[in-house]
Amino acid sequence: MSNFSAIPGALNPHSSSVPYRICKTFEIENGHMLSKHPDKCRFPHGHSRKVEFTLQSPELDSHQMVCDFKVIKLLMGEFLDQYDHAMCINTDDPIYPTLKAAYGDRVIGFHQADPTTELLAKTIYDFFKVRLDEYQTHPSPQYPIQKNLAVIKVRLWETSSSWAEYSE
Repeated sequence: MSNFSAIPGALNPHSSSVPYRICKTFEIENGHMLSKHPDKCRFPHGHSRKVEFTLQSPELDSHQMVCDFKVIKLLMGEFLDQYDHAMCINTDDPIYPTLKAAYGDRVIGFHQADPTTELLAKTIYDFFKVRLDEYQTHPSPQYPIQKNLAVIKVRLWETSSSWAEYSE
């Protein structure tokens, strides 16, 4: 039988010299058009995307967690739903007004920018950071969070072998 007391931090789950990290993943179906792309990506196409949120804390909370995964779902579920089965398009693309008129909120315009996976990762990160800051100010009593909880990165998968990531 192992002697866990020989492992640093094993008897005190609140102490750690290295931050604890968690990652919550969501999956969405999302399309985009990259009007500046020289090849096929300038045409409408879609991706089965994974969105990963990585958070860290130097210590665990009173429930021995960095953060309950439910908090991330509460903060980001509705936001990510708007991208699910939606087409992201540069507002400068000549087809944008026609698609927007035809499909409404299922067409998401990116103001004078191609909605690359890199730009989408930053957009998601920025929104999550604001929402988490708001939540830290007014947390749900059911799902409290620590003041020292930090967003490390958002990673957005475009395919099973390609992803973009944004962090500060």
